[in-house]
Amino acid sequence: MKKILFVLLIAFVCSCKSNKSKSVLDDKVVEKPKISQEAIKASMEYLASDELQGRATGTEGIEKAAVFIEKYLELNGIKPYFKTYRDSFKLNDLDAYNIVGVIEGNDPKLKNEYIILGGHYDHIGFGNVVEGDSIANGANDDASGTIAAMEFGKYFAKTKSNKRSILITLYTAEELGLKGSEHLAARLKKEGIDAYTMINFEMIGVPRAKSETMAYISGFEKSNFATKLNEYGNEEVVGFFDKAKEMQLFRRSDNYPFYQELGIPAQAISTFDFTNFDYYHHVYDEADKMNYEHMVTFIEKMIPALEGLMNAPTKEVILKDE
Repeated sequence: MKKILFVLLIAFVCSCKSNKSKSVLDDKVVEKPKISQEAIKASMEYLASDELQGRATGTEGIEKAAVFIEKYLELNGIKPYFKTYRDSFKLNDLDAYNIVGVIEGNDPKLKNEYIILGGHYDHIGFGNVVEGDSIANGANDDASGTIAAMEFGKYFAKTKSNKRSILITLYTAEELGLKGSEHLAARLKKEGIDAYTMINFEMIGVPRAKSETMAYISGFEKSNFATKLNEYGNEEVVGFFDKAKEMQLFRRSDNYPFYQELGIPAQAISTFDFTNFDYYHHVYDEADKMNYEHMVTFIEKMIPALEGLMNAPTKEVILKDE
């Protein structure tokens, strides 16, 4: 527990250093916190550490990861969406739980609509032994996406620049067949949430080739999501991956249950395209192989795109008939 608190304190201090910029929102000066390599690295070095034993669902390691994420959300002013941060369920004989926080929107009407941001914090636990190492740490898959969602949560909790409300959702049991996101999507549907869109961040720890867009979105043809995000961000950050459909990436990630249950634009954004990182589901998917400069750049470029999504007066992202 002391180690968790120490890591969180490091991350919090790093995020609170100077180098803050200011913006004007509704005639108020808003402090814009810096996205810090040090803070991201501190989170990564814990979530992808050997201590967590690969974060398999139902293990002591994923429980430690859940506690870390809960304390991070609490420390950064992100409230539980349910009675606690945990969306708990049984998966056969395993105790499983998603982590869900909420940042209320600042507009009296639009705050009743929700933008869902997420990533899966579980991994496979152990993999094939290489040089005596059997722990599949899951740094890129998907501690990187988990940390991106956490960083977005921290940013908007501090700036309060979102008119729509935001759910920060971290899923368990993705590696067991999207079971965590399936449970949460069904629960939110049953409770009647007015969800506008969902973005799943899946493996954003390594950069693509310079000739490619920084990131790509799964199910590109299913909505105008990429077009609108690039428009809001004034830059082409999210593009098309020509093998995504062939590899069925849209159906293979935690966006898919939200698309099915809620009938909303729900897609995954990634910077891993199966050519730029050799350690998918490998014991070498470790913190020291992540590109933290790239992660900071990706998060920084996504912030204005997300702000546009959160603050547009109408629901401009729509599903398309294929």
